[in-house]
Amino acid sequence: MQLTHYTSNFKKQKHPITLICDNISNAPNIGSLFRIADAFNIEELIFCGDNIPIGRRMTKTTRSTENYVSHRTEKTIDDVILQLKETHQIIALEITENSTELSTFKINNNKPIALILGDENFGVSESAIGQSDAIVHINMYGNNSSMNVVQATSIALYEFTKQLNS
Repeated sequence: MQLTHYTSNFKKQKHPITLICDNISNAPNIGSLFRIADAFNIEELIFCGDNIPIGRRMTKTTRSTENYVSHRTEKTIDDVILQLKETHQIIALEITENSTELSTFKINNNKPIALILGDENFGVSESAIGQSDAIVHINMYGNNSSMNVVQATSIALYEFTKQLNS
């Protein structure tokens, strides 16, 4: 018999992870980020940028998770990173010359994680990359060199929570 979220034995557990969204502006992606943030029970979802469509278009995808996932919007990502830098390890999810493959990256269990996610067209900004303590990427085995921000976030959250729970 298939279990529902009412009949499963999953233990509720908060994870010390904050997602920082660098100018992510696609409403379905934003809605899906709320869903994945709830599924992994992270601390906060921060949307940075000017035109973040928090509203009706996004709620088609959220399944009401925006009502219980802690979230906020901020104008500039630099202020958010500066604010979190003292207390969190800042990790950018981006493919760069110096990035570490996600499956080999070891998180620092002594500090909460602030994971920076890049926008749908240009990825994580150079400014945010420059302020990061680490840059991680997901190996790609096909022809494309990028994947949807929500799928990439799901993979990264799976890896980080696996390390946090071991």
